[in-house]
Amino acid sequence: MMPSLFIAHGAPLLAIENNEYTQFLNQLGKSLQRPKAIVLFSAHWESKAQKVSEVDQYDTIYDFGGFDPELYTIKYPAQGSQEISKEIIDLFKENGISFDVETKRGLDHGAWVVLRLLYPNADVPVIAMSVNPTLTPEEQYKIGKSLAALRANDVLIIGSGGTVHNLRAVSWGDDGEVHQWALEFDDWLAHHLHTWDTDSLFKYDSLAPNAEFAVPKYGNEHFVPIFYAMGAADDNRKAKLIHRNYRYGNLSHSVWQFGE
Repeated sequence: MMPSLFIAHGAPLLAIENNEYTQFLNQLGKSLQRPKAIVLFSAHWESKAQKVSEVDQYDTIYDFGGFDPELYTIKYPAQGSQEISKEIIDLFKENGISFDVETKRGLDHGAWVVLRLLYPNADVPVIAMSVNPTLTPEEQYKIGKSLAALRANDVLIIGSGGTVHNLRAVSWGDDGEVHQWALEFDDWLAHHLHTWDTDSLFKYDSLAPNAEFAVPKYGNEHFVPIFYAMGAADDNRKAKLIHRNYRYGNLSHSVWQFGE
């Protein structure tokens, strides 16, 4: 049984950096059982209807600006899997999840930065999935839960985003002391994830300390992938924080493993 993962994708520069976090993700990809395919919900693909990719060969999307020119030369030529895409479609139909099929969109940096660090050879098939930040956490969790059966078929489900992601609050160039408000939010989140307290987690915006800074209303798309990943392990309710560090004062690099 594969776990599901929530992985912070940080800033695009991770794609060309060698640091504590990139080294961790490199090692994580080597330590995991090799997946048959990866289903990835990216914070950088928002849509009202749930999107399921049916793409044979992905292009690489550079959905950012003003960074090192080297970033725009990187290719991640992942292939899709028609077989797994059809399994997802069948599971959505069985569970009453509305969806649309996407046949052209490439991989945004929320997907390829993470995937390239885990599997640099782009040799694991990928099914890209959108997120809808306007849904309730319960609805996002339900979408993930509907895909739980895939984990028994050696499919790795990933939510890519960030638990603390407020670009208006980051201190670029500052990798010193972590801001206390970010730590308090992540500590609250860790407690309720470890206890699988969905009642509290689904009300994080009103219950968690400093939620308005950690998950600003204009940027909640980076937080919600955690509910898709968590829901995918509803049949094995175990949560484990396997990495956490910060950049720029408060931008979290958290990796959560759900299920076993």
